[in-house]
Amino acid sequence: MDRGAPPSEPQRYAVGRMPLAVVVVDRSGLVSHWSAGARQLFGPTRESAVGSPALDLLPVSGALAPAGEYAAYDGGPGLDGPLTGRTLYPTAGRARLSGPGRARVDALWWAYPMAGPGDERLIVLATDAARFAEDGEGGEGGRGRRIAPGFAPHTEVPGADALARALPELLPGLSVRDAARIVSQLLDLGYPVLEFSRHDRIPVIPDGAAARCAGPARSAAEAGADPPYAAVRERLEFLNEVSGRIGSSLDLARTVQEISTAVVPRFADIADVYLREQVVAGEGFLGGPPDATTLWHRVAVEQAGEPGRWDDPVPVGESLPFPEHTPFFQCVTTGEPVLVPRIDEPMAAAIAARFEKRDIRPLINGRSLLAVPLTARDAVLGFMILLRRPGRADFTAMDRGTGAELAARAGLVLDNARMYTYQENAAGTLQDSMLPQAAPKGAGCDIAARYLPATLLGRVGGDWFDTVKLPGSRTALVVGDVMGHGIDSAAMMGRLRTAVQTMAALDLPPARLLSQLDALAQRLGESTLATCLYAVYDPIREELVIANAGHVPPVIVRAADGRGELLELPTGAPIGVGRVPFESVTVPVAPGDRLVMCTDGLVEVRGEDIAVGLAALCESAAHPAASMDDACDTIIRTLRAKGGRKDDLALLMARFNGIPEESVASWELTLEPAEAPRLRRLVRGQLRSWGLSPLLETVELLVGEVVANAVRHARGRRAELRLVLAGSLQCELMDEDPTLPTLCDAGPLAESGRGLRVVAALAREWGSSRTAEGKTVWFEVALP
Repeated sequence: MDRGAPPSEPQRYAVGRMPLAVVVVDRSGLVSHWSAGARQLFGPTRESAVGSPALDLLPVSGALAPAGEYAAYDGGPGLDGPLTGRTLYPTAGRARLSGPGRARVDALWWAYPMAGPGDERLIVLATDAARFAEDGEGGEGGRGRRIAPGFAPHTEVPGADALARALPELLPGLSVRDAARIVSQLLDLGYPVLEFSRHDRIPVIPDGAAARCAGPARSAAEAGADPPYAAVRERLEFLNEVSGRIGSSLDLARTVQEISTAVVPRFADIADVYLREQVVAGEGFLGGPPDATTLWHRVAVEQAGEPGRWDDPVPVGESLPFPEHTPFFQCVTTGEPVLVPRIDEPMAAAIAARFEKRDIRPLINGRSLLAVPLTARDAVLGFMILLRRPGRADFTAMDRGTGAELAARAGLVLDNARMYTYQENAAGTLQDSMLPQAAPKGAGCDIAARYLPATLLGRVGGDWFDTVKLPGSRTALVVGDVMGHGIDSAAMMGRLRTAVQTMAALDLPPARLLSQLDALAQRLGESTLATCLYAVYDPIREELVIANAGHVPPVIVRAADGRGELLELPTGAPIGVGRVPFESVTVPVAPGDRLVMCTDGLVEVRGEDIAVGLAALCESAAHPAASMDDACDTIIRTLRAKGGRKDDLALLMARFNGIPEESVASWELTLEPAEAPRLRRLVRGQLRSWGLSPLLETVELLVGEVVANAVRHARGRRAELRLVLAGSLQCELMDEDPTLPTLCDAGPLAESGRGLRVVAALAREWGSSRTAEGKTVWFEVALP
């Protein structure tokens, strides 16, 4: 068989189109890929072939095993030993197959050894030579009777670039990555060719690619009509490729970009994507079917050439309604693809006339248009405008079906991204509503806080922190952690945080507050446990009263030596265990001391003892910083640098400044009407000494109303009035009556009941709480 041409006789090339059997053999000698063509040529189905020994199914004995091993195969060239994956050159041959229950087949085959990553070790291409013998029987020189498989370097084949683009179609059903890796090796080894004579070498390509490959001659096999399955196969391969390229992320913008780039340039020259405003905004509900008033947001455009031209009439990011009696409106209202094979000038003018102040005629005139809706859950999320340039084949009815299938797959991916965006926004809103924005300053202290979720995909968790203003210029500091993650933990956290705020406002001592919180958790019937650390800072007494419910201990950094140390506290049991005691510890603090409270997500690392994390917390907390915020950032950056932390974390830091003695004034009094003039005189003098003369009239009136209310209603006779200057002016009246005052709805003729309304109207804040000795009524006035 003559497989070459003398150098003096130039070879002629043509493009051959033939159904190919494609088989991939792995390193174990088993079939890992079996195409539909392989089933037609060799007989076994894909299910029975994949996983079977290749030697039992294929006629390529020369590439797989020593010659003569299979008597059923007639005519295959042999090798001295079996293939082990180390063969560095391709082989080819011709064999006649026979076997029980099947006709004799004359097969041409090519075998390419694979090297590199992956389990593939051999790719086999085969076809039936009989059809070429029949087609070429009457051809010139009887070329149909002289057929042999062979290989040609890519430099010998005209139109090699077009052929290289067609080669991935030899591997339908494989992933894009695997197919690209295999084809890259195949290209290095050469192209499969049919040699019909000494003068004709025809590159072998799949059926669907023949129309896209140019060559100086056409084979006899190409003269007939395209087999119907070729276009269908190409359509399915395109959809399979698109499905593999979209949906790699739940990010809405990235998903839209993947969809638009997947169809250009293979299916269309221009892809324009529009989404409903509610989808872009991440809303969970679309608000009814679209109509002429529905706003469509242009989110992406992908085009082969003409950069920037499409951004002039409708820039990316702009929203507009699509008018009635246009293909686009028909697409979104019917939920069906709309095909316009070719837009002529009158149609382009008619469509453009529907748009106000937007001349889109140059963009659509002479083009083939396909508008496809992006739907999911029986709702239209958006649509795609697909266009082909003049000179390219028009969209057909099959393309319309392809577009519909493409839109269905893309719509599902978009809906997943949309719902994820909605749920993420909802989770973030829930978390943000539950976590406070810590005030940078309290009475006699500076505060900073941080919260970080465990992952970006789950922004809600059970960690929380809080600060609560208490009577007596005190501040409550809280950090808690509900065990677990997600909505359930966040919901439980919200309940506990609300309960802590309510009980803190009642001025319960720390140990008693944790006991009440534990009892509440028992009544809620929740099985979830939580830990909590509750501390109350008194800047006048310069002390910290703190209780622990199974939480990691806090760190205190002493201003005297700058060292961080763990506070030794009774650990206590977590909230929810029930019937366990809690203890309070009083810790003296000095101006400049800092308290660091955190959840275990900051100090726990899998595989390490928590003591290691606590020691690192002590060290990083003692690191000097320019501000409280910088100190928090330093702690988080230092402790999270090691990695391995998978839990949410909350961090609360307070620097104690204290309140100087000269900023506090107090007087004891008896609750008698005669005390009023004396108190007004004392308050007036104190405010003048502090330089707060502009507040004299207001504060005198407020003090008079509070004292008058106590004189009228309090059962005890002894009381104390205290003024505190600490960022604002705070006034507190402490008496022996535990009954809390309430606002009254005094009528126009009532002689009393308006005192607290005056306080509520003039003071920035006011409140009351019970104490061990009675109650405290307080108000706060902003400094001028």
